[in-house]
Amino acid sequence: MENCIFCKMANKEIEPKVVYEDAEILAFYDIAPKMPVHVLIIPKKHIASLAEAQEEDLALLGKMQLVAKKIAEELGISESGYRLVSNCRADSGQEVPHLHYHLIGGKKMGIFC
Repeated sequence: MENCIFCKMANKEIEPKVVYEDAEILAFYDIAPKMPVHVLIIPKKHIASLAEAQEEDLALLGKMQLVAKKIAEELGISESGYRLVSNCRADSGQEVPHLHYHLIGGKKMGIFC
């Protein structure tokens, strides 16, 4: 997508502070973190949200989950706990229309909603 900020990051037009990268996935620190650890994990393939994911994306979505686990371990929040969140469309608060997971942790969180 031409104007998608996350696609621009995936294509190296904008350079975020990278935590993890491979041929299919990019993970980087959020520019406005809500927790001591706040990393965004995106597929390099443009998928607007989880609602637009297709059967062909199954392996990619699973890989994103395992990448989140690996990053949590590397950043030292695996044992104490972390949250993986994907907002889907406007009512959820999704601000960037490109599928992404928020990996957050580093302090005790309350029950969600």
